[in-house]
Amino acid sequence: MTSDRKIIEGCIKGKRKAHNMLYRKFAPVMLGICMRYAWDRSEAEDVVQEGFIKVFSNISKFRLEGSFEGWIKRIMINTSIDHFHKFRSMNHQTDFDNIDDISDTHSDGHDNAKYDNIDLSHDTLLGMIRTLPAGYKMVFNLYAIEGYSHREIADALDISVSTSKTQLFKARKAIQKKISVLKHESTNTIIR
Repeated sequence: MTSDRKIIEGCIKGKRKAHNMLYRKFAPVMLGICMRYAWDRSEAEDVVQEGFIKVFSNISKFRLEGSFEGWIKRIMINTSIDHFHKFRSMNHQTDFDNIDDISDTHSDGHDNAKYDNIDLSHDTLLGMIRTLPAGYKMVFNLYAIEGYSHREIADALDISVSTSKTQLFKARKAIQKKISVLKHESTNTIIR
C-alpha cells in the first residue's frame, strides 16, 4: 500500500507521472473485468477509459482505507453498468423479459455433476459468458461473479427482482447448453 499511497497522493496533486503509473498498474486487471461486461475488446477499452476518467476525477475521495484496487474495480463495474444503460437506451430495446418469478430452486439449482468430465478453461467459460445476450450477461456477472444480490441488481439495472432472477436462470441455462455442446463435441472427437 505504501507505493500505492505515493501514487494516489501524486494523482491527487495532479502529477501526470502518478496518473501514468496508476493507469499502467491497474489498467490490465480492469480491462479483464470490463471484458466480462462488454461485447468485444474495443468496447471494454472504451469502458476502461471512461472508468479511469472517473477514478482520476474522484481519487481525492478515496480515504486510503481498504483496498484501492477494490475501489477502482467498483468504479469499473459501475461504469460498465452505465455503459449498458446507454446502450440499452440508444437501441430502445432490451433482452430483459418481464415474466413471473421463477422459484429459487429453479433459478439456483443446476446439475454440475453431468459436466465434471469436461476440462473447462477460464477463457472458454468467459468466452461463453461474453456470447450471452446483454441482459443475461449483465445479471450473470453481477450475481455469480461480483456477488450482488438480486435486489442490488434490480436497483442497479432498473428492473424487478423477478426479472433479475429470470435473467440469471436463463443465463445459466444458456451456459449449460454451451457446455453440453462442448461436451458432445469433445466426446465425438475422442471417439473418432
